[in-house]
Amino acid sequence: MKSYNFRVAPNTISLIIHEVCDAIKAEFAAEVIQCPTSTEEWSSIAEQFEKKWQFPHCCDALDGKHVAVACPWNTGSMYRNYKGFFYIVLAALVYADYTFFVWIDVGSDGSSNDASIYNGSKLKEGLEKSNNPFHLPEDKPLPGDDVPVPYFIIGNNAFGINKTLINPFSIRNIDCHERIFNYSLSRARRVVENAFDILAHKFRVC
Repeated sequence: MKSYNFRVAPNTISLIIHEVCDAIKAEFAAEVIQCPTSTEEWSSIAEQFEKKWQFPHCCDALDGKHVAVACPWNTGSMYRNYKGFFYIVLAALVYADYTFFVWIDVGSDGSSNDASIYNGSKLKEGLEKSNNPFHLPEDKPLPGDDVPVPYFIIGNNAFGINKTLINPFSIRNIDCHERIFNYSLSRARRVVENAFDILAHKFRVC
């Protein structure tokens, strides 16, 4: 439709879209995607999660957003999901007050789930390296305890659990303490879902 409105050929419009996206990325990437580079910055984020959501040692919330798209050319069912439409996946780490993304991975096809995207990312590789290339704070006890605990990011049950990524207990046969933990983690993790909702509302995408 736009090609008729502006008398521009569809193949030219396709080039313009990529150029505009590259320009937007170059202009705003440093402003809205601010990955911490020092221990002090990670500690500041963890303090915000503890202050706002009462979840200490949390450095960010991780999740994936499925963005509906027209089926890319010659991709078959690669981008098709179980609901019957096509989408790409935006995976992101989000700050405690929704103000910016700390890390993103965008463009994976719809056949990829959140866990596989994370497992193949440099984020996981860096978090799990013994030399701590991201400069996360050293382990220290939680409030009211004396056992050192690592700093970590949080996700949902789609992600595997390890010392740098925490997710909820399974809802089967959980006790009272585990239920309270799940509630607390859910309160902290919802910042990433809210950030996606704000983003979708801003750009009118689903």
